[in-house]
Amino acid sequence: MKFLPFTFLIFALATATALAYDPGPLQDICVATNDLDSAVFVNGKFCKESKQATADDFLFMGLRNPGNTANPLGSQVTQAFVDQFPGVNALGISMARIDFAPGGLNPPHFHPRASEVLLVVEGTLLVGLVTSNQLNNTFFTKVLYKGDIFTFPIGLIHFQLNIGNTKALAFASFSSQNPGVITVANAVFGAKPPISTDVLTKAFQVDKKVVDYLQAQFWYDN
Repeated sequence: MKFLPFTFLIFALATATALAYDPGPLQDICVATNDLDSAVFVNGKFCKESKQATADDFLFMGLRNPGNTANPLGSQVTQAFVDQFPGVNALGISMARIDFAPGGLNPPHFHPRASEVLLVVEGTLLVGLVTSNQLNNTFFTKVLYKGDIFTFPIGLIHFQLNIGNTKALAFASFSSQNPGVITVANAVFGAKPPISTDVLTKAFQVDKKVVDYLQAQFWYDN
């Protein structure tokens, strides 16, 4: 009996790991719907009655057209997550289109609920990811060309920068219907209400004026 607490610990850890990703679907299809009168609740979105599903529910044309890169970052992410594409509900997958102007940046960010695979369709991208504290924040970076694929593990900070003289285009696939996006600069300096300057000056080892300046900026969210 003295091993019982340890057994419970192993079970708890295994359960936590099992729940770290989207649960598998319990039916063939589960198209998201806002009509609660003809719906069942699965995986965070109500499901349309299966017999009412049509082929259009599994089609999303929102990634056809280029995103507007006329913004401070020079990039635009167009999502095909469950909120935009109901057909991926309960499937544990989603996609995004990322357009870059020359010099455009998809700034350091991470996805709390998904790993990502990035495919470069046009242009030249400098990409990078940073590991956790456990691995001493090791920085991995590569230059990607048309046809190259790079993966970003779940929860790790990463970015993409167009280092070419022309526009660039990439498509990303995710291991969740709702990967979530946390842009580092926006979260730290654009939080509402703002994080205490006492916290940020000590954390970043900078003067209060620097923190005040950064918090006063407009943090664009693409």
